[in-house]
Amino acid sequence: MMRDGDGSVRFYCTAGAGMEAFLLDEVKHKLNATEVESIPGRVFFRCHSNVHDLMRLKSAERLFLLLRKAPPTSLPTNPAKAASVIQQRIVGSPDVWNGALSTWSSLQAELNGSGGRGQKRKREEEEDGLKRPTFRVSCRCSGAIARSYNSQNLNRIIGMTINRQLGWKADLRDPLVEVNVYLSDDHCVLGIPLLRQPLASRTYLKHTGLRSTISWAMASLCNLQEASVVLDPMCGVGTILLEAVQECPNGVFIGMDSEEAQLHKAVENVQAAGQEERVLLIQSSCMATPLPAASVDAVVCDVPFGRKFSCGVDVTTALPHVLAEMERVLREGGNLVLLLSLQLSALIKKLIRSDAHHASEPDADGRQTGKSRLGFNSLLLQSTHRVSLGSTDALIHTYTKTHATRDAQL
Repeated sequence: MMRDGDGSVRFYCTAGAGMEAFLLDEVKHKLNATEVESIPGRVFFRCHSNVHDLMRLKSAERLFLLLRKAPPTSLPTNPAKAASVIQQRIVGSPDVWNGALSTWSSLQAELNGSGGRGQKRKREEEEDGLKRPTFRVSCRCSGAIARSYNSQNLNRIIGMTINRQLGWKADLRDPLVEVNVYLSDDHCVLGIPLLRQPLASRTYLKHTGLRSTISWAMASLCNLQEASVVLDPMCGVGTILLEAVQECPNGVFIGMDSEEAQLHKAVENVQAAGQEERVLLIQSSCMATPLPAASVDAVVCDVPFGRKFSCGVDVTTALPHVLAEMERVLREGGNLVLLLSLQLSALIKKLIRSDAHHASEPDADGRQTGKSRLGFNSLLLQSTHRVSLGSTDALIHTYTKTHATRDAQL
């Protein structure tokens, strides 16, 4: 899509299942985007922002310049007839493609800093190449179209159509431009990626753990303020903490894990990110956190999904004690953000509901006893978000500690 008269450009980003709402919020607040809309797995928007601002999006997977967004298109089962439909309804006008290519080129120059005199010849060569650029097609399809054509067949048919219609040259190994096509029963979307690497690939991580986009989403739900103290009592390689660091430059971050090997990787990640002065790593059990009561502003944690913790304790058995420790160290008004399997999500809801019930039971004289087995009645559920981890789904729970627990008052 070409720049409009006001200089704005239409983009879209892909997002993991369940991450669309986070991305919608990001593009609105970080980019002041307009015409923001979403479909499953994609968020569309228009903005004036430069490429470097777009690269600040933390919940997106990949960033694209939008070529075309159209209603769903049904294709005849005959390949020759399908090619005709693709030319008319999917590829469309060459002017749109040429305008989009010009916009893509200027964004690439902006991204690469091609502004000096030494870049003049390079720009001229690139402009010559843009008259007949090399390209390849990457198509994903679902629904009725997928029952008649696989992605490989569609790549070939669409590629041949682009070659005939636009004069672009196919190059499957090292093309200048990649054309991404998404066809379903509901949507037809075409775009050109602006970056070779996904936005979800973090340059400041040496070791990967929980997916960076979900780590960022969890950090954003902590509602961090200036100089917040943040704890991850099962930090693993530290991915959630390092995403939180990006959101709160003046915060203090504490990571704990009982496994020495995991902490070693966390140390290397912290060093690679240059955050040694702001992230403190401690080898400790999450069931006996070496911190005073009400000492942190936020607790954020990816609770292990396996049957056992690294120490060999059954997860479902340990969870009430782990949750009690998280609540103990959290200050009143602080936030608790947990990533849980569907089973653990149901268990925690049951624990908190049961504990609140016991805390409110009157004694024989009709007075509130104030007794709570583990004190969970101070945790108020604020939101839940279902997200995909690839092979399985998980739930992000966000709680606020509404009042001090008995342990914190002593």
